[in-house]
Amino acid sequence: MANILAIVGRPNVGKSTFFNRLTQSRHAIVEETSGVTRDRHYGKADWNGVEFSVIDTGGYVVGSEDIFEEEIRRQVSLAMDEADAIIFMVDVKEGILGMDEEMADILRKIKKKVFLVVNKADNPQRIQLAGEFYALGLGEVFPVSSINGSGTGELLDEVVKEFSTDNEEEDIDLPKYAVIGRPNVGKSSLINALIGEERNIVTPIAGTTRDSIYIPYNSYGFDFLFVDTAGLRKKKKVSEDIEFYSVMRSIRAIEKADICLLMIDAKDGIESQDLNILRLCEKNNKGVVLVVNKWDLVEKETNTHIEFKEAILRKTAPFTDIPVLFTSVINKQRILKVLEVAHDVYKNRSRQISTSKLNDVLLPLIERYSPPMVRGTRIKIKYITQLKLAYPSFVFFCNLPEHIKEPYQRYLENQMRKNFDFNGVPITLYFRKK
Repeated sequence: MANILAIVGRPNVGKSTFFNRLTQSRHAIVEETSGVTRDRHYGKADWNGVEFSVIDTGGYVVGSEDIFEEEIRRQVSLAMDEADAIIFMVDVKEGILGMDEEMADILRKIKKKVFLVVNKADNPQRIQLAGEFYALGLGEVFPVSSINGSGTGELLDEVVKEFSTDNEEEDIDLPKYAVIGRPNVGKSSLINALIGEERNIVTPIAGTTRDSIYIPYNSYGFDFLFVDTAGLRKKKKVSEDIEFYSVMRSIRAIEKADICLLMIDAKDGIESQDLNILRLCEKNNKGVVLVVNKWDLVEKETNTHIEFKEAILRKTAPFTDIPVLFTSVINKQRILKVLEVAHDVYKNRSRQISTSKLNDVLLPLIERYSPPMVRGTRIKIKYITQLKLAYPSFVFFCNLPEHIKEPYQRYLENQMRKNFDFNGVPITLYFRKK
């Protein structure tokens, strides 16, 4: 089950910095200007073996007080609807402001667990000042420092208690394909074209598909479930609430899927939001097929599709072993090819390679190009085995696992991809002491 943690609070209290710490990324833009987070940020975090998704509800576009107040109410009400737990972040340096009280009034009335997190408490004096926030009436106060991480461990120990650790898959024993992407790229149209009925409302307005819907598909020798997701999208295209709702619903759909068909608009090319979605698929170890739709609207020369594909994969690097298909859903061009390739990626994701074959193929390559020596000591990889997981994961047993750096890990992954077909599938490598 997908666990979702939403971070709410007024601008410039440190939500994005905290998000970056949880997801171990520099994904959110962090500046000292209020309202600087223009897009939603979403990422994957893990604490003590409990995985969860994190939504940074972002800075609000500051207009009049009335607009601001309305924005707060909407953000919080949506977090209440969809998140499993909520972090309400305040700033110890500024103390309790009117906006904090406004949000606390709403949060006190909800049934979800709310954690009152007092940020910037990075010295004993400020930790003491955090006690002021008990006045907000939200129970225990958690002083933390997003910058240096102090206090976050104690907070996360409590947060993960609210999450389900039931990782059992649903009973349906069929491959699940999530059709994902920004709004208005043709996700619902693709499903409608394949199943031959107007199963979803299709309009040219971005954001009309609000929920994720499971749709059985059984034709042309294929048998699987489609997951039609709400489009993930940039700010202010239709309204904040649809966007925020869509992001959380799409995260749940991605986590439940086996393969993600990431649709992008041929006219726009691959944008930062598409790359965000791709990284989310990667972090969740899902198979990916990139579907470039509306290809009929692009003026073409002889090598247009080759150049377009190369341009896309330069941006998706280092994960470049991804199938890229060019479709026109409206003209039903190459839409069955999407299913064929998705089926191949599904097989790649569940591929198991025997330990003997892994070692026969990879150990000579490792011998030929060994990891760099560490202080005169040679790193020796003894053997490799695949873990029994739903996605490709491999353990390399060696004498100095901590000294195998990212460039060499990349070399090993590339050799695996050359010798075994993992097209479209993220690979996870672990290094363990022999």
